Amino acid sequence: MKRTVNILKTSVVLVLFIVASFSTVKAQELALVEKAAVIEFESQTIDYGKVAQNSDGERTFYFKNTGNAPLVLTNVKSSCGCTVPNYSKEPIMPGKEGEIAVKYDTKKLGAFTKTITVSSNAKEGKVTLKIKGEIVGSK
Repeated sequence: MKRTVNILKTSVVLVLFIVASFSTVKAQELALVEKAAVIEFESQTIDYGKVAQNSDGERTFYFKNTGNAPLVLTNVKSSCGCTVPNYSKEPIMPGKEGEIAVKYDTKKLGAFTKTITVSSNAKEGKVTLKIKGEIVGSK
């Protein structure tokens, strides 16, 4: 009788050990599922084409957070003072969309190519956007 009780206790301990081991492995697997924001732009280049001098230089880059964590844009800066970006400082939740408005100063004639660097907590880190076009005088 005492031997049966000992075998039963040993079996219970062994079963509990196995269940605990599987639970630990499952928890570790779940921890490996990375929580990260992912920023996906509709387009990383905006081509203004030919634009009249002193005309509206505003354009917009659209993006979506396709990750599983909130996306926070930490800095958006242009390659020169002639391009001014504007963006929301609020987090973009997973599955939601956002935008970065860009205003290019259309006073100076000629072709232009400028970059906008977007820094965020996204998996990609920094993303470089580009605007290009040509400012033409009126005839």
